[in-house]
Amino acid sequence: MGLLTFTINVTLDGCVDHQEGIADDETHAFFTRLMDESGAMLWGRVTYEMMESYWPAVARGDEEAPPAMREWAVKLETKPKYVVSSTRKDFPWTNSHPIAGDLRMGVQKLKDATPAGVLLGSGKLATELDRLDLIDEYKFLVHPKLAGHGPTLYQSGLPATRRLELVSAKPLRCGAVAMHYRRAR
Repeated sequence: MGLLTFTINVTLDGCVDHQEGIADDETHAFFTRLMDESGAMLWGRVTYEMMESYWPAVARGDEEAPPAMREWAVKLETKPKYVVSSTRKDFPWTNSHPIAGDLRMGVQKLKDATPAGVLLGSGKLATELDRLDLIDEYKFLVHPKLAGHGPTLYQSGLPATRRLELVSAKPLRCGAVAMHYRRAR
């Protein structure tokens, strides 16, 4: 069984708005490395649609992008992408698959079938999966910013405090810190 790892950009005040992170070669290389190490991506519909609206065009060369962003896009094209949605049924982006039915069973089945692990990149979905006790690890890229707005990490709350164990912390040149935590069990 593979691990489910929640990864996201977050500011010091907890904002997870994708426009607030520092997007440079080093941060893109960080997320490309995480994707390379995992067997699949998992998103909610909103994140999937945001990704689908931009990254395939970068992979095709239709959008200008620095080499690190293009590398991410090309690798993302071939990576299995799983989507949780109760409203959308059609996922035409290359190698995209819906997770339908019971959320706990669908995600557990995906974890069981993906020994290299699953990389989760959606904040709202992470809250639901954390409530179901399905997230094993957290790899946050903490940016040296105070956004002063939301959305924020776990803004709709969790039923109980989660105790985490620090695995590693690595500062990047831009001032962001790559934080890796594991659930304390």
